[in-house]
Amino acid sequence: MITVRALGPVDVRVAGVAAPAELLWRKNLALLVYLARSPKRVRTREHLVGLLWGDKSDAKARRSLNEALRELRPWLGDGALQSDTTQIRVTADAIELDTDQLDTLAAAGDLAGAAALIQGEFLEGFSVPGAPEFDLWLAAEREHWRRRSVDVLIRRAEQLLAAGSVAPAVELARRGLDLDWRSERAVQTTMRGLALLGDRAGALTACEVFAARLKRELGAEPDAETRALAERVRREKIWKVPRDTPVPVARAAPLVGRAPELRQLVAVWDACRAKRRTAIVVIEGDAGAGKTRLAEELAARARLDGAVVAAVRAVEADRRDAWSGVLGVARGGLLDARGAAGAPPAALAQLRGATPLESPGRALSELLQALADEQPVLMFVDDAHWLDRESLLALGAAARDLARTPVLVVITASRQPPCAELDELRTRIGRDVDGAVLHLKPFGADEVRELARLALPQYHPEQLDRVTRRVLADSAGIPLLVTALLTAVAAGLELHEGASAWPEPDRTLNDTLPGELPDNVVAAVRVNFRRLSANAQLVLVAAAVLGGRVTAAVLERAARVRGEALTQALDELEWQQWLTAEPRGYAFVARIVRDIVDRDMVVPGERQRIRESAAS
Repeated sequence: MITVRALGPVDVRVAGVAAPAELLWRKNLALLVYLARSPKRVRTREHLVGLLWGDKSDAKARRSLNEALRELRPWLGDGALQSDTTQIRVTADAIELDTDQLDTLAAAGDLAGAAALIQGEFLEGFSVPGAPEFDLWLAAEREHWRRRSVDVLIRRAEQLLAAGSVAPAVELARRGLDLDWRSERAVQTTMRGLALLGDRAGALTACEVFAARLKRELGAEPDAETRALAERVRREKIWKVPRDTPVPVARAAPLVGRAPELRQLVAVWDACRAKRRTAIVVIEGDAGAGKTRLAEELAARARLDGAVVAAVRAVEADRRDAWSGVLGVARGGLLDARGAAGAPPAALAQLRGATPLESPGRALSELLQALADEQPVLMFVDDAHWLDRESLLALGAAARDLARTPVLVVITASRQPPCAELDELRTRIGRDVDGAVLHLKPFGADEVRELARLALPQYHPEQLDRVTRRVLADSAGIPLLVTALLTAVAAGLELHEGASAWPEPDRTLNDTLPGELPDNVVAAVRVNFRRLSANAQLVLVAAAVLGGRVTAAVLERAARVRGEALTQALDELEWQQWLTAEPRGYAFVARIVRDIVDRDMVVPGERQRIRESAAS
């Protein structure tokens, strides 16, 4: 069999071996590929003569065609090249083109395999001098396969984005742009990927370069969706962190070990928008399992899709503060969104705190209805097991009242402490409301090794195996601790052999005291703390001493870090994933880390001063 790679610089093989010279002569190769791409792989002699030898007399052209057939026949195999006085045919098993493979793989849903075949445009750099009819056909084929290849590359890139493999997705999208710089889909996918990687400037530059070339060469402008996407990227948060701030493993790495869960979340979100139906997603897992990171990945995609995204994070004290969750999510992005003015004035007044609370749950539903008339809405409720009862009931009521609106409620929660209202919400999913319940498990050796490879690129395989075993033993596979340990190892921490793996049976990170953690984990927290800037350390210590959720104003007084220095310190702590933020204040990502900082990084006198300053 002859195999031909046509998608890129041409490569011809016979039974897996490089083709002989006579098969690579231009008109022989052109004839071979043209026949393989013809309907039923058959053409008339008259047609082929005009296609490739139109510059010769009829007699000479026919002799040239016969000579080409004579040279091809031995390499195609017995009976593979069939001819008579009027037609020439090649059998289906005589020639294999990568274009046929691409179509087969794409039809079977194997976009990864199809994308791997695309190495450039169809018969890149190939031409047949003196055969204008062939050149016209070749130009049409190149345009067809250019569009087909870009479609495959972008669909595969979208698959990767949905699974959290953002950097490979950007690479595929850029390959699509290389093939067809005019593709709006390719530039949009490139922008989305770069934005998800945190490269806001790169995403905007991609759009600007595309727009400038479109204007220069075609006198046109990017379409409305590309312009809208650029505006959304422009509104993304700009992190004010010191230039030498190290990028934590959790931010630099792709979403290791959570690709199936992210794909499921994206599928629910896409269906919510397409069907205009409310949905609820509950992401469960023990402390440190990566629930927040997974939900934030979905929220980032929703923002790029043009959705309103509002977030609220509950702390333990919120369980005693009726309606705090409803008011928090309303003021966490809903009240300022486009379309909010369409809600009843009485509802807006309640949610803004301008009038006494009468029925804030109903007010939330009315506000969501007004917003969803303009664009989809994603509400993210983090650590919902601490949310007040009234707000949890209001979320369930909103899902009932707004069944025909594109609103997605994303809830992260632990199974402990028990929460009857959350249990009731779970039972409704799949029964009377769309959505999903995801349970995040600890990492295994494969996930830890992949993160170790990304965090420690200089390590050889044996070193990676050793550090994987040690990190897995010390972290129990809890993603929060895995990334903390690897970040510290990258900064120079040497891991030591310790006691047996923990936690004890039936215990979670929430049940653990700092003194019960493996020594390597505590050492990692200390190492990572010392890598923070001086102001960030002061602010983090203040947040640890005060506990719960703390406003920026209180942290300013307690840490005595003010103005732009405070903003930069808070951004650094959020960027490094020590703290998580919402409009009501800042809280530690993990209580156990807060406990370590409070125990090990603060002296008694400093603790007292911080509390006095915060109360003043």
